[in-house]
Parts: sequence; structure tokens; C-alpha cells
Amino acid sequence: MDKLKQMATFVSVATRGSLTAAASAEGVATAIIGRRLDALEARLGVKLLVRTTRRLSLTHEGSAFLEDCQRVLADVANAEASVSAGGVKASGHLRITAPAGFGRRHVAPLVAPFRALHPEVTLSLNLSDRVVDLAAEGYDCAVRVGDLPDSSLVSLRLADNRRLCVATPAYLARACVPERPSDLNRFECLTLSSEASQTRGWAFRVPKVALQQASKDSQIDFPLEEQQRASELVHFKPAGSLDCSDGQVLHDWCLAGLGIAWRSTWEVAQDIAEGRLVEVLADFSAPPNGIYALFPQRKHLPLRVRLWIDFLKHTYGQEAYWRAQELTRP
Repeated sequence: MDKLKQMATFVSVATRGSLTAAASAEGVATAIIGRRLDALEARLGVKLLVRTTRRLSLTHEGSAFLEDCQRVLADVANAEASVSAGGVKASGHLRITAPAGFGRRHVAPLVAPFRALHPEVTLSLNLSDRVVDLAAEGYDCAVRVGDLPDSSLVSLRLADNRRLCVATPAYLARACVPERPSDLNRFECLTLSSEASQTRGWAFRVPKVALQQASKDSQIDFPLEEQQRASELVHFKPAGSLDCSDGQVLHDWCLAGLGIAWRSTWEVAQDIAEGRLVEVLADFSAPPNGIYALFPQRKHLPLRVRLWIDFLKHTYGQEAYWRAQELTRP
């Protein structure tokens, strides 16, 4: 008997809870389902199901085998779909979420070319700086920018992302230029509200000498072990009279000369190139963090989700894409 047919029958019985329900779904006699299961158990030499007249339950071996069977059958279905009619054929509904600013500029414009490749996929896009709970809210994939908190989610790094402090020339002319991160205590800093992100604060790479000096003349109490290292990645939570949950609003406030903001290169590179903004504290810039795709689990990943993640990885992995984005910005 065909091994895949046996496995499919076992999964159908285990998930539906009875031989009768599995037989009805397939349109065959219950006896046929029973013979397939008997043949599978005989071939494996283990008992997978305990069957009585009143109930059906999985053995320990059956529970482990069920997960493997589901993965194998999903892989087979994806493999067949990938060559169906000479090309990849994905279908179904894809629910994705991304930060508002990055999503408007670098996720939403990719939907049209993705659907041109996979027209049978429908898609919902949620743009929010709130950290969405993928599993609880039913999302297939999230695009996240920055450091990732510990999570049960699977993550794939799509591209590097650098954060930098910026302000307008006019603001710096009024308020002077900060020379080290601890100086930010004396400046108006434009921050994301706590329910959005950046809960750890702004990140800087501080050399040992600057760290020791900062400990003496600032309000930041750096731990001794940090001062003993050659350099340290320091997270600083700046104070200010303005905060907002929308990163684009912070960008607009910064352009209006209201203070210093900590923004991503993809958002402010063109403003710097054209003189609207100036980078400060460049000597203390932290190493790049990342742009990530997150999804709930790796097993049984639907084809449409896998293709969407591959599409993002391919697009963001090209330097030409980011250059083109800067050239076409208004």
C-alpha cells in the first residue's frame, strides 16, 4: 500500500477523532480506513492508535509520528504546488503586519509585485508601531525593525538597519551640538512612547575613556564592569517633553526643528544628503541591528508565507533596491 496514503489516512483519523469521520471525509468505507491503519502499524512495528468502541486515542509513538506525518505531507503538498502548471502556485489568504513608517515605504509597495507573481494569494496588511501578537491575533508573518525581544517566534534577518541621532541645522545652532551620549540629558529628545517600541532606549557604542568621563559628569550611573571594558553598547533612555507612538510624526517633528530624534537610515538618509537634517554623535553609533521577518513556527509553513518571506529576503538583499528608494523619495 502507498506509504503516503497510509500516512494521510493516519493523520485524518487522528485529527478527526474517529475512523468513521475519516472515511466519510474521503468517501470510502470505514473498513478500508481500518485496513490502511493496520497495514501502517504492521509496517512500523508499533501501535499508533488505541481503538475501542467508544473512543480513539494516540499512543506515545502515535503522537510523535503524527507531527512528523503532518510535516511530510505539508512538504509534499508544497513541492507539488511549486511545479504545478510549470511554476509556483500559491493560494489562500496571507495576513502580515509591519511598523507603520517602514511598512508604508518598504512593505506596502511590494504587495503589487508579489501578487503579480502569485495572483491567487489574497493579502491583508496591518501597519502599526504596536508590537502585534502574531499567534493571538492570527497573523502569518511580521516585519520588525530593530532588536528583537526573546520570543517563541522564528526570525529571519532580511537586511541590516542602522540607527542614528539627527536634528535640523537650525535646532543645533540654537541648542549646540552634543559631544557624547550623556549630553543628551540637556537636549530636547523626541522619543517613541513606551507602548510602541524602543523600550530599551537609544543604543550607543561608548569607548572606555568616554564611558568613564560620562560616569563622572552625567546623571547616568554606568556599572563598574562597563567602565572596565574597552567599549560598551549602552542603552540610554532620553528625556523630553514630546513623545509619540507614530515614528513618522517624530520624523516630522524633527524636521520642524523640535529636537533630536533617533531614526533609521532608511528614513533619514535622503534628508541628511539634502541638508535638512544633520547626524550627531556619529562616533558613538551602535552596530547595525536588523530588519526581520517573524513567523509563529517553521513546521508546516504554508507555501504563501514561505514565498512572501523569500520575496522580502530577495528584495531587501539587493543594494540596488535601497539606492533606488533614496533616489525616488520626494
